[in-house]
Amino acid sequence: MANNVFDLAELRKLIDEQAAVPVRPLEETALEHEALTFPPVLLAPDAELAAAVPAVPLVADAIRLTTWTGTREVAPGGHLSAADAAAAAAELGLPAARLRLLWIVAVNTGLLQILGGRASRGPLSMQLTVEATLEFWDGVVMDVLDRADEGLTGSAVVDGHLAEMLATIYSVRSGVATVNLARGILQSHEVACAPGQTEMRKLAAALPAELLEALSLLTYCGLVEQTAAGRTVLTPLGVWAVRRDLLREGHDAPTTAEVEVFADLSAAELVEQLVKGVATQSAVAGWLERRSPESAARDLIEIAASGTAGQRGTVGAILEELGPEAEAPVRQALDDPLMRRYAASWLHIRDLDAPPLSPEDHTWIAVDSLAALLHLSGSAAGRLDPPEPGEDLIKLVDEMSAVGHPDTIAVLDMLATAHDDQAVVKAARKAAMKARTLEHTKLA
Repeated sequence: MANNVFDLAELRKLIDEQAAVPVRPLEETALEHEALTFPPVLLAPDAELAAAVPAVPLVADAIRLTTWTGTREVAPGGHLSAADAAAAAAELGLPAARLRLLWIVAVNTGLLQILGGRASRGPLSMQLTVEATLEFWDGVVMDVLDRADEGLTGSAVVDGHLAEMLATIYSVRSGVATVNLARGILQSHEVACAPGQTEMRKLAAALPAELLEALSLLTYCGLVEQTAAGRTVLTPLGVWAVRRDLLREGHDAPTTAEVEVFADLSAAELVEQLVKGVATQSAVAGWLERRSPESAARDLIEIAASGTAGQRGTVGAILEELGPEAEAPVRQALDDPLMRRYAASWLHIRDLDAPPLSPEDHTWIAVDSLAALLHLSGSAAGRLDPPEPGEDLIKLVDEMSAVGHPDTIAVLDMLATAHDDQAVVKAARKAAMKARTLEHTKLA
């Protein structure tokens, strides 16, 4: 599955079906480096999932095609000859357009093998263990999604946003209306490809029918189904497979059981697990559900006010999940030297009255965010968004030495050692020398 997925911050709009989900293009969001957090899922039991695999129409037809093929010569490219393909489609009652996909699935999963220009029954038997059956299913889905680059659904626009669409359906468990899927795909395509108005009108006119055809194919492939209300949801096998692919891409896609173990931790324990990378951001929602916003914010701020930059960064990420109900404890944090900037920013974002932040305050927050990388482990560090290289970062580095952050020198040394932009490295070394001079002057 491609890495570009719908902007999860906008998925709440889809849940209420008030609007489609705007999708920023991959080039703009650089999601190939960003681990996204998906809602926890309750997976069906493995045995139940494995038992359902042979009944998937695509799998059943691939097995039928394997039996029909027996042992026969194939074309130079490893596919059935045109005559054999036509015969198979006619005898098995299969659309010719799907025969190539079935053949690829059968060969790639080991139902068929090709040796010396001849196809024959492969090493895979459907008398498999539960684990092996699910691995087979994972391979089937990868084969299906890999075909998007070759025109899987017959719609170039749908194929181009297929991974995004499946990730969105995965995120909205109650299902997504077809009209919203279409609108989201069009918005994504408009942002990513900047087509003219004439082309967009043509796409908008053609997409509803194309999307219905695509959903029909995905239903045949065992990935989606329709609810009684006419919304599209993933099948249990679809949930399992899409989650597997999201994990493969480095995203945070937990099960319900994986996040429930963190729900009853204290604030200090949760922050510690997040800093260590044992828990991921997905654990936060379940934890917050067990306590009021005000009490959660108060406990978290107490930890951040006396903690490390890593703890402050972690607490800041959790506080972003809270709404105005947490205003009282956040407003009290304006009096804390280490939390006042975060508190002011939090209040401003929610259009609540707050003191202004100076340019020096913003630089201090940037230093603190980078300092958090020195404390966080593994995937926990991926939650932060350090500045991108370029003139803005060089200017920021130049300003760091004067803001009085306790970790300034450590941050500048980290940039000087680890950054791959030599201009940034040079600026960091120079600023670190200046910061050390200022520190020695204060101690003298």
